[in-house]
Amino acid sequence: MKTKLYLLSNLIFWIAFGQNLFSQNIPQLSDQEFRNIIVQHKEFVSIPNLPSNKDLMLENINWVAQKYKELDFKTELLPSSTLPILFVEKEYDPSLKTILFYFHIDGQPVNADAWSQDDPFLPVLKENREGDSWQKIDWANIQGDIDMDWRIFARAAADDKAPILMFLSAIRLLKENGQAPKFNIKVIFDPEEEYSSTALLSTLETYKSRYTSDFFVVMDGPAHNSNRPTVTFGCRGIVTCSITTYGAKLPQHSGHYGNYAPNPVFALSNILSKMKDEEGNVLIDGYYDGIEINRETQHLLESVPYDRDNLNKSLGISESEKVGNTYQESLQYPTLNIRQIGTSWKGEGLKTVIPEYARADIDIRLVPETKGKDQIEKIKKHIESEGYYVIDREPTDQERQNHTKIVKFVSSKSMDAFRTDPDSNFGQKIRASLKTAFDRDPVAIRLMGGTVPIVPLINELNVPTVIIPMVNMDNNQHSPNENIRIGNIHQGINICLTLLDSSF
Repeated sequence: MKTKLYLLSNLIFWIAFGQNLFSQNIPQLSDQEFRNIIVQHKEFVSIPNLPSNKDLMLENINWVAQKYKELDFKTELLPSSTLPILFVEKEYDPSLKTILFYFHIDGQPVNADAWSQDDPFLPVLKENREGDSWQKIDWANIQGDIDMDWRIFARAAADDKAPILMFLSAIRLLKENGQAPKFNIKVIFDPEEEYSSTALLSTLETYKSRYTSDFFVVMDGPAHNSNRPTVTFGCRGIVTCSITTYGAKLPQHSGHYGNYAPNPVFALSNILSKMKDEEGNVLIDGYYDGIEINRETQHLLESVPYDRDNLNKSLGISESEKVGNTYQESLQYPTLNIRQIGTSWKGEGLKTVIPEYARADIDIRLVPETKGKDQIEKIKKHIESEGYYVIDREPTDQERQNHTKIVKFVSSKSMDAFRTDPDSNFGQKIRASLKTAFDRDPVAIRLMGGTVPIVPLINELNVPTVIIPMVNMDNNQHSPNENIRIGNIHQGINICLTLLDSSF
């Protein structure tokens, strides 16, 4: 049976979902207030937010700034290398702690032809019929009984405009009920998160003192697929490298030179095959050094809902690799991923040639115990131990004659991981507040698999940091038909209200 929010039925709704917000000093979201928020969300999402269009990005920024001005926040546009950073703040009481919040205003590019609607930036309200068939319904339905399983389809409907509206709505609700947050607030709105946060990171040296706070909360990303309130305490970092092996100076005819000119693909495959065993464990010396899964950590990892069979079925695999015993445990180790392999032949179709070179592009997801430069050095030493002459450029003719085994090894600058102790004072208070409000423990994720581009900011500020994702996991983030489940908007507002009512 579909979950509906009927007029004058908030009490029934929250009891049905096992929530306990009435036991706290938190104002309740009325049906009409919720309708107004959905209308605001529609208005906000209707403004395209691709950084390539500066005028529209400024329209998005000004839309948010105006909403905060109405709540008596100080707003400022901080100059950056590209688009300005919207920075808002309000001191409620100088004796209180200060929390810095982070959102991003930009969205991913769109391929309009791949969307099931005419305009990806024009929000469409849909309901699910017959399994996975999403059908458009009239926006007038919002004025009646609201089905929590309805969804709003549009670019940035979930990532990240929904959390922006959730947090803004919670602050407004407190103000309208004569209440105030129990801490001072600073908020950063990033205009280029989907494009490596270039603008924001360019301001770090100049405005670091403005960004200082006691705690940092990143409000981005999807919640656990159970849709329970979720707190993530870190994310992995990333560094990349490439390995290139060489044959003859130019591609050679496989008939004329087969069995004579070395094929670099076999040299490359030999190197790669010695980096991992058949169960996915990295064989490079010291690759997992420093990582320990103690009893407390193991308990936390096992507390995250996990169905191995369903996950494997959804991935289309019979067995996972054996780096960790569970999905969450696997995220606690650095990866070694070959993301692309290519040769000197770049044209269409096949040719009977022996390639001039073969190249593997690799990405390494980092954990706090492993630094990018150290992992890169371990990989390089591993290749050298296989008898290869390793350089960071194209080999010279003389080097080709002097060395049978040559590798060009090039790496990127690394972005290291971060992690806040889930059992720290900050972590415990957030988890306890959400447990009290929702009558069950939130899903606590020690380390998420991906990397957020603002990790340099997080590491520079050096304060306890958590990620609180609130949108539905199946929101098609970055893909066609991005969407937000209306029930997640409602729950997200109450998550924000819970945080604002928490003392740190």
